[in-house]
Amino acid sequence: MSKVDDMTLFVQVVKANGLAAAGRQLGLSPASMTARINRLEQRYQTRLLNRNTRSITLTHAGERFYQGCLRVLDEVAATEASLSETEAVLSGTLRISAPSDFGLQYVAPALAAFVAQHPQVIPHLYLTDGVVKLVEDGLDMAIRYGNLPDSNLIAKPLADNRRVLCASPAYLRAYGMPIHPNDLLEHRCLVMERHGELLNEWYFRHNNQLLSLKVTPAMVSGDGGLIRAWALAGCGIALKSLVDVQADINVGNLQLLFEGQVKGFSYIDSEKIDLEKTDSDSIGLQAIFPSRKFQPRQVRAFTEFFESWLQSYSPAERSQ
Repeated sequence: MSKVDDMTLFVQVVKANGLAAAGRQLGLSPASMTARINRLEQRYQTRLLNRNTRSITLTHAGERFYQGCLRVLDEVAATEASLSETEAVLSGTLRISAPSDFGLQYVAPALAAFVAQHPQVIPHLYLTDGVVKLVEDGLDMAIRYGNLPDSNLIAKPLADNRRVLCASPAYLRAYGMPIHPNDLLEHRCLVMERHGELLNEWYFRHNNQLLSLKVTPAMVSGDGGLIRAWALAGCGIALKSLVDVQADINVGNLQLLFEGQVKGFSYIDSEKIDLEKTDSDSIGLQAIFPSRKFQPRQVRAFTEFFESWLQSYSPAERSQ
């Protein structure tokens, strides 16, 4: 049997939650299934499944192998489809990670529109403001803010973006307009938390000088969408990506502060880099892919669709 055959069998076992159930679907006896899985584990010298008489569970190594099998089988199916008459029909899974706020405002509706055109594609959207690992997490692509450092990943720029400070008109009427960045020390600041670390060190270029300011959090969340909701509710001043708040600014629900003075910050493996190396003008919005030459057709198709769709879509239209 080929490795692809073994991968197909392994995926079937996991999806059927048992060797006997998978064997019935494949027309193989329980003894044959057990022998095939045993040979697979012997080949890689590791246990892939924890088995008992009623069910199976994946080991840590088995989970990595399972996610890898899914990607390989998707690519095999896409390659075969590209040689057939049914090339126009997209199918298969599409696993995407995106920041919470951007994902809800942009990626989720884009996926709904894409699937309406290609109903045989099954999207899995994971929203997180943490840093994900594409290969280990079994993702086809991730959408990220932040300029990608040297990496074995493939990045495709999607849109221009920068960090901004913003607050609602109601908040500014109640607490006043900060004039100098140091005034923020007396204001209510809405602060993101990532991997247990407060992102409360905000950066500015004021009067041609670099300034690092550690603000006191008034409210804290690890969800960027909640930070924006609090800002809209007049709870305080938020540091956000412009893409996330552009629609709110356009209709006057949020107002920019210190325009042109806010510097972004980048995170590489969750560790902050030096102030001089922060993004002075832009924090790129990018699609990130695992470092492999072949991408499933549904991944390439959605990337092209989303890049075009992003140019014309406004979240404000959704609420009208």
